[in-house]
Amino acid sequence: MKIIIDAMSGDKAPEEIVKGAVMARRELGVDVVLVGRQEVVKACLEKEGCTDMEVVDARDVITMEDDPSTATRRKKDASMTVALTMLRDGLGDAVVSAGSTGALLTGATLIVKRINGIRRAALAPVLPNGGKGVVLIDSGANVDCTPEYLMQFAYMGSFYAKTMLGLSSPRVGLANVGTEDTKGGVLQHETFQLLKEAGEAGRINFIGNVEGNGVFSGDVDVLVADGFTGNLMLKTAESMIKFMMGNLKSVFYKSLKNKLAAAVLKGDLAQMKKMLDVKEVGGTVMLGISRPVIKAHGSSDARCILAAARQAVTCVESGITEEIKANIEYMKIG
Repeated sequence: MKIIIDAMSGDKAPEEIVKGAVMARRELGVDVVLVGRQEVVKACLEKEGCTDMEVVDARDVITMEDDPSTATRRKKDASMTVALTMLRDGLGDAVVSAGSTGALLTGATLIVKRINGIRRAALAPVLPNGGKGVVLIDSGANVDCTPEYLMQFAYMGSFYAKTMLGLSSPRVGLANVGTEDTKGGVLQHETFQLLKEAGEAGRINFIGNVEGNGVFSGDVDVLVADGFTGNLMLKTAESMIKFMMGNLKSVFYKSLKNKLAAAVLKGDLAQMKKMLDVKEVGGTVMLGISRPVIKAHGSSDARCILAAARQAVTCVESGITEEIKANIEYMKIG
């Protein structure tokens, strides 16, 4: 298996990206190819004591200031564009990039292409809930959605939870302002009926509407939302986790008694921090694209790139793309 990593994108590129790529090859036992300015990437590899990793030269870089809707078309020699083109041409099995989410999504759609029949690709991060996590789909790729989009997100999220999280019958919920069937606007009402029919046909395990306070309760495995709602949920969750962990740390350093308590609970606290740490997941799979594309966090360090590469390997091995293709006839309206 070969993982293509965009070495020039992200806040800490290329040093941390290259370091993470080296870790991925050593720990995951896969081939890795780095895409970026060859002399810069090779200099980073030399610092890591790794001089035999494949590097594909790409002279340009897509920045956060570039228009995401046109970036990969305008910058043909950018590391992200070249990486996606290599994936399309079968020169690797998956792409990992910490670059602009919008540019990566647009590039993946235009270059690698969506699975035939999928209307929109979606971002599907896994949020912690004390168990295997809850798949939030979509989390920002599609602000304006139709009921068909949301229905397809539900199917893709369910397949993801089965193949990637190992859940035999993932519970699928629709994000809404109340749990009653009549809650929400026109989009939620029409989507609810589509998901209810899919549930009654035994194609997904639809449990109905889910409010925001049910996301982390362990009552749902896949939460379906339009990109606007999903992104608000995601960013709020990330900020609350950061706030909580920061305040917890200040409490334990408040007095000698608290420091002693922290020492006793050190192992449990480390385990909780690991469970809540977004870097443990590494990134977000772009579901609906014909080949695996992983969006790593923009602030990715080496450990995060390693986690994203691990996620890419799991995605390739899971066969999720094939499962979506096999069920596409149930995921269309009309």
